[in-house]
Amino acid sequence: MKLGYRCGKWAGLTSVALATVTAVAAPAFAVPSGTTVIASPSVTTVNTSVEFDVTVTCESDPSGGLGVTFFDSGDLLSTVPVAADGKAAYTTSFSTIGSHTITAAYNGNGSCDASSGSTSVQVSAAPAPPTPTPGNCLLLCGGIINFVVGDITNNVAIPDRRAGAETPHLQGQHAPGPRQRHGGSRL
Repeated sequence: MKLGYRCGKWAGLTSVALATVTAVAAPAFAVPSGTTVIASPSVTTVNTSVEFDVTVTCESDPSGGLGVTFFDSGDLLSTVPVAADGKAAYTTSFSTIGSHTITAAYNGNGSCDASSGSTSVQVSAAPAPPTPTPGNCLLLCGGIINFVVGDITNNVAIPDRRAGAETPHLQGQHAPGPRQRHGGSRL
């Protein structure tokens, strides 16, 4: 290539600079990769955790690079790293009902090309809690009785006729019935 000076500019200089940048920036050839993603569970309710397990297949080590980026119908969720065995995982929950298309986009690295896979998650509203059974039926109806137990203490005073004073007896226990006379003796 001839370089010449014309009208105050070096002719061909732009071509040389571009060729140099292209030659320096050209990456080594990466091998193709494949990405699969599985949702567990794939049918769920609002605000329930869902785990996404990703497997990246590549002849080379798929780790490094920018990992796997998760999208919900185009909305960015998160990016997580990929292990050397090609595994990656991400857990999230959904606040809206309906079908969510999740795409796991492997961003590639110097050895493996980028690839992506998709799955769907169906999200429904959380079920309403059961309504309480009316009335005070506990065993047969499954209802709840509002029963409160307070401090139960039994203090019983039995007069001691010999000394003329009352003394507490059997605190916190069930007191026996009235004293009885046996065989003519007095108590």
